[in-house]
Amino acid sequence: MFKKISKLVLCGALLFCGTAGGYAQSTLQTPQQFLGYKLGEQFTYHARLVDYVRYLADQNPSKMKVQTYGHTYEKRPLLLATISSPANMQRLEEIRTNNLKNAGLLSGQPTGGKQPAIVWLSYNIHGNESVSSEAVLQVLYDLLDPNNAQTQKWLENTVVLLDPCVNPDGRERYTQWYNRARNQQPNASPWAWEHNEPWPGGRPNHYYFDLNRDWAWQTQIESQQRAVVYNQWMPQLHADFHEQAVDNPYYFAPSAKPYHDAITPWQRQAQNFMGEYNRKYFDKNNWLYFTRESFDLFYPSYGDTWPTYQGAIAMTYEQGGSGRAGVVIQKSDGDSLTLSQRIAHHHAASLATVEAMSDKMDQVVQEFKKFYAQAQREPFGKYRSYVFKVKGEEGRIKDLTQYLDRQQIRYGYAKGAGSSKGFNYQSGKTESVRYEKGDLVISAYQPKSTLLNVLFEPSARLEDSVTYDITAWSLPYAYGLKGAAFTNRIDAGEAQPAAATANTVVPAAYAYIARWNGIQDLRFLAALLKAKVRVRYSEVPFEQNKVKYAPGTLIITRTGNENLGAKFDQLVTKAADSLGIELASSATGFVTNGADFGSRSVRYVKAPRVALLTGEGVSAYGFGEVWHYFEQQIGYPVTVLGANYFGSVPLQEFDVLILPTGSYGGILDEKTLNKVKDWVRAGGKLIAMEGAVNFLSDKPDFAVKKKTTDTTNAKKAAPAAEDLKKYANRERESISEEVQGSVFRINLDNTHPLAFGYGATYPALIKTSSLPQFMRDGWNVGVVKEEAPATGFVGSKVSSNLQNGLVLGVQEMGRGQVVYLVDNPLFRAFWQGGKLLFGNAVFLVGQ
Repeated sequence: MFKKISKLVLCGALLFCGTAGGYAQSTLQTPQQFLGYKLGEQFTYHARLVDYVRYLADQNPSKMKVQTYGHTYEKRPLLLATISSPANMQRLEEIRTNNLKNAGLLSGQPTGGKQPAIVWLSYNIHGNESVSSEAVLQVLYDLLDPNNAQTQKWLENTVVLLDPCVNPDGRERYTQWYNRARNQQPNASPWAWEHNEPWPGGRPNHYYFDLNRDWAWQTQIESQQRAVVYNQWMPQLHADFHEQAVDNPYYFAPSAKPYHDAITPWQRQAQNFMGEYNRKYFDKNNWLYFTRESFDLFYPSYGDTWPTYQGAIAMTYEQGGSGRAGVVIQKSDGDSLTLSQRIAHHHAASLATVEAMSDKMDQVVQEFKKFYAQAQREPFGKYRSYVFKVKGEEGRIKDLTQYLDRQQIRYGYAKGAGSSKGFNYQSGKTESVRYEKGDLVISAYQPKSTLLNVLFEPSARLEDSVTYDITAWSLPYAYGLKGAAFTNRIDAGEAQPAAATANTVVPAAYAYIARWNGIQDLRFLAALLKAKVRVRYSEVPFEQNKVKYAPGTLIITRTGNENLGAKFDQLVTKAADSLGIELASSATGFVTNGADFGSRSVRYVKAPRVALLTGEGVSAYGFGEVWHYFEQQIGYPVTVLGANYFGSVPLQEFDVLILPTGSYGGILDEKTLNKVKDWVRAGGKLIAMEGAVNFLSDKPDFAVKKKTTDTTNAKKAAPAAEDLKKYANRERESISEEVQGSVFRINLDNTHPLAFGYGATYPALIKTSSLPQFMRDGWNVGVVKEEAPATGFVGSKVSSNLQNGLVLGVQEMGRGQVVYLVDNPLFRAFWQGGKLLFGNAVFLVGQ
């Protein structure tokens, strides 16, 4: 069977051969000839994959070019191969710009001849779903083979863009491990070492982020660089190649419900005909497959949804196997799944996709053009304008506009003040909302209006509650913005606000003052602490020179920084200018209201020595979110400690210990947990997140407690006949006990340092189905009361478990503190509004 499948792969699964008896003689080296082994015999290292892609481009300059569009965090190249007919390649730039003109993203009228369909195929976004980067080598060869009449005909109607490996760091982590762990003769037993990948696995990137949840948010360097070149092309089709559980047959379109309302009738129709093209080949080979299950089109940050909301036909392809499968594995039915089989399936789906786009070229191009014309003339959704407060929110607005620029979403600023009826994001109500001249205005009358409305709408309608991911993501909540969504058009003026002026060095200044309301302020603090500048913050509001300042405001006094001499002013103002921080200078330590700068209510910020736990038992994603936060978002040093040697770490070397979400039973045994508690009592600060909070709940000396079960309700009578559950409804029944990423407006005690920089409420993205009860001995800083969630799906049986529950809390333990973050404010790095809150936990609490 193994040899037979290998032969199928090399001959395009008997479907795409150039001649009836196999490939005709060609000087172009096959993957086997170049690599020295048949595809399917072993996994190819990323460097060799790159070598073959570049070899093909060198050998076929009239039909292929390859560009390095970026590099990963580990400095591996990110490649994009462009393949088409020689005639199309000669006018490639014209084809690209014509496509952007058709979308209204570039001014002018299209020129030249016919416009081919632009097809983008992405492989290996999950590193240990590694079969797709093996398959792409054969796909590339078949598209370039001059003797393959089918593919050469398709290239006349298409420009094919192939990203051969979206996640090189994750792929290499998996491939290096597997090629070391496998037997010389592959062992099919699922219990063999080669089928049991160690922590953290190859799925995520360097910082352990799931890149397939990052298409829209673009928090990772791979996603950011890919989005630049994607926006330069704006393909009509995007296909993303994945793997799933070993026993699962192949999955292709049409997708499962729910479909977002923004998906057009044409895009829904295209899901069906793409399925037809794939079925033709899978049926011919008697390959098992399924459609319309599991993989929906709702959450906007997947490789099938983000392109869809930009007018493309987009889909996920899923092959059974993933990191467990290796070269061969025995399935539960007793049959074997080989790497060669997996390659054959992805290879066939890839070429079937190109064939479909070639056959449907004219309709595809016209429907794409129609999508963008409609977007500018009559946008999707009920809202026509989004307006957000700028004054006092400059940092958040800067972060937002940088994001909008990456997405090619246009914006301006209000020409004058006014008011209109709209959805107020802060109150969660539709009411009259006032806006001021200079506020940020985002109009829905623009090419990217569908993407805009999907990302900004307060609540997306969920046609089916069984969905694959979170159900709430509205960016005004994620960024903590003050503003509203309006059903009418608000006039906007200039595309850029007035440029910020540089901060003035004031040699006679008693102190510099900086507000505390966003992550840019946290970056400023981190920069000062790294430069050995002594910083203070006020625990209480104060007023000086008729200007009011909120708790958390940073105060950088000359006193205490005498050792810096003349460099003091330059260090402070240069750091502020680089981050867009507006400083105020003070000639005195006296304030007209509040606490003077020498008061005990003005606290010194000791630069914390931060430790972060990682390893087996800790969630790789949860760890990665914190690691990335320190290294890439705020630029502050963190020491990563391994769980396997944590018991022997001298904790007195650190001031803060962070426990990301995870399962801590095997890490914090009684002896080690007692050691941690002793360290906290001596002045340490423990920050527990999500699963770590659950682990500490009800344990001795920890104030957080799980909600008690109502024993009366637990002893209910047996259900009546009409209430009996049906087996067929088991999945739908189970979600009634779940929360699928919903936004709750939690109430804050913003007099506590953990909530400095926030108002009375905070939109938290809740993913747990139960919250701890309020603490008797501690500060309940953020709680859910009895209000309904702002947006998203909440199962009918869990709402009572969330009401009157703790989300953010702080417990005093001896001279130290335990900070409980039941909600993860750093989730996927896109929840911008929570990042200052986490900074408060690290830098301000307990100072």
